[in-house]
Amino acid sequence: MTVRPSKLESALADHCRALASCRKCGLGPDVLPIVSLSRRPDAMLVGQAPGKVETGGGRAFAGRAGKTLFRWLERIGLDEATARDRIYIAAVTRCYPGPSSTGRGDRVPSIAERMNCSSWLEEELRLIRPRLLIPVGRLAIERFLPRLPLEELIGREHEVEHSGGRSIAIPIPHPSGASSWIHQGDHPALLERALELIAARLARLGLVRGRSTRSVA
Repeated sequence: MTVRPSKLESALADHCRALASCRKCGLGPDVLPIVSLSRRPDAMLVGQAPGKVETGGGRAFAGRAGKTLFRWLERIGLDEATARDRIYIAAVTRCYPGPSSTGRGDRVPSIAERMNCSSWLEEELRLIRPRLLIPVGRLAIERFLPRLPLEELIGREHEVEHSGGRSIAIPIPHPSGASSWIHQGDHPALLERALELIAARLARLGLVRGRSTRSVA
């Protein structure tokens, strides 16, 4: 018996095919958009921009930052394969912007690049209408939440409105080694609290059983 894809699965498949062919920013023929694998998402995770490892498109968070991110999620009972299948992984911009002129980390996408990519995220929010939204890193956090110090935002739940309706947003810092925020003051405890909140929300969606994170380093 053939199981027909749902309307959401079909819509996301069409959307991702179009996204994979986008070349609006003209970053070069070898710089391709990242595309989420999820077609039955229960939540959305929104990053900042792909890193050098993702230059040629494909999966988001495939490099060192991704290893850290999925290690955090594994600590709350969500393995990488399940996370990629049940959480739609998006980003503020979908192509690797290139290295930073400072030599540390990647270049912050320009306003024009963010504008070029904004329609992809808007359409994903409309299609998925996520109950849980996980912004990762300052650029993604400021897309949904006020521009405040991260310690005033991370470790808390926030109700946000967007083109797909309303979601509970639980922001986390960027897992890149270029970010020192996580190692300062009580910030590790704030990250742990954020992961506990994410675990509780994912448990409501049937993705994890809910558990203590203990350590997030």
